[in-house]
Amino acid sequence: MVNESHFGGFILLGFQAQPQLEMIISGVVFLFYTIALMGNMAIVLLSLLDDHLQTPMYFFLRNLAILDLCYTTNIVPQMLANMWGKDKRITFGGCAFQLFTDMVLCSVECILLAVMSYDRFNAVCKPLHYMTVMNPQLCRTLVAMTWGIGVTNCMILSPYAMSLPRCGNHHLDHFFCEMSAMIKIACVDTTAMEETTFAMCLIIVLIPLLLILVSYGFIAVAVFKIKSAAGRQKAFGTCSSHLIVVSIFYGTVIYMYIQPGNSPNQDEGKLLSIFYSIVTPSLNPMTYTLRNKDFKRAMKRLIGK
Repeated sequence: MVNESHFGGFILLGFQAQPQLEMIISGVVFLFYTIALMGNMAIVLLSLLDDHLQTPMYFFLRNLAILDLCYTTNIVPQMLANMWGKDKRITFGGCAFQLFTDMVLCSVECILLAVMSYDRFNAVCKPLHYMTVMNPQLCRTLVAMTWGIGVTNCMILSPYAMSLPRCGNHHLDHFFCEMSAMIKIACVDTTAMEETTFAMCLIIVLIPLLLILVSYGFIAVAVFKIKSAAGRQKAFGTCSSHLIVVSIFYGTVIYMYIQPGNSPNQDEGKLLSIFYSIVTPSLNPMTYTLRNKDFKRAMKRLIGK
């Protein structure tokens, strides 16, 4: 038993009532975390070391890989420590940091995927001017903009969520400090907070998704105008990996936070959170690299050295 009388942090319940299920989940999480670490580190290292990968596409892909590394590492070590040990506690500062980081990284990934679709739009629709349009200064500016918006979004919501009165209740029904779980333990009317969170999610999720759909609408028109089958296949190949990542990430996040009608129940919400914050970052490297000939050639050159 944990002495909670003078504890100022939180207890992460997870699936405490179902220990066997929790152990299965912990094994799955550890597996996907290992894949995420290895895959995303490979993308970062290869895109830095290989001269053939010094293009805007790999610049953004490297930033996505770094983002996913931070995303999973922010959640998984604490989650596994709580699952495998008897102490389920996390300090108030640790919880605040985890919530802040989770919200920033989730927001940044939403916008970064939109930026990557803009990059693909220029690569397919404006191939002759691609390197001029997507110059290094613009690429750095776009990445800086995504982080600025992500941090701003978090600064609006996170302090409010952490300051909600809890009347002594510090049992979070989740694996990590997540916004909806934090709101649920408040002992005051949280309607304003929930409406603000929903509005910010609409802005951060749906606007980038709209930009992605517009970009791929123009890409589809350009691809259909290509006369040769080989040209169409090459153009489609440069975009299909990004579309797969967008579909998985946005589909889960929208179902989790912006679906019409009733939101997922708590257990379903916990599993969905694991999927988009841990499983998806492990799938991204496989999605981008297994279908990418440039990446495979870069791997062979590095191993050959």
